[in-house]
Amino acid sequence: MKSQRITMVTLAVSDLERSRKFYSDIGWEEASGGNDMIAFYKAGGQFFALYSKAALTKDIGMPIHERSTGNVTMATNYNSREEVDKAFKDAMTAGAVEISTPAEIFWGGYSGNFADPDGHMWELAHNPFWTLDDDGFIVGEA
Repeated sequence: MKSQRITMVTLAVSDLERSRKFYSDIGWEEASGGNDMIAFYKAGGQFFALYSKAALTKDIGMPIHERSTGNVTMATNYNSREEVDKAFKDAMTAGAVEISTPAEIFWGGYSGNFADPDGHMWELAHNPFWTLDDDGFIVGEA
């Protein structure tokens, strides 16, 4: 089995129900298997999860802040600038905190950044050098 892969990204959240509502409001559909401590979302061949910070702390047996840097930005790429603008507007409507408004980027792309209710940073981008398939997955080499 190939080790260069990610099967799940999990975010620790302070209020799971608030986070569930936020991600639902930006169009994410929750998968089955969740409970009052965790929510799962299918993301292609991977899972994205929201985990109650208290439950995650208990699960790993130590306070999260002792190991976590918080220096992570997740990204979603789109086929056009217009799609980026719509996704950014949807995030703002859902209660995201604006980090940077979508704009032309020095490397030739277009992107903007927001934080979810727990401060997890997201980039919404259009990279004109990448081709995305109908499901939004990168085709070929990055």
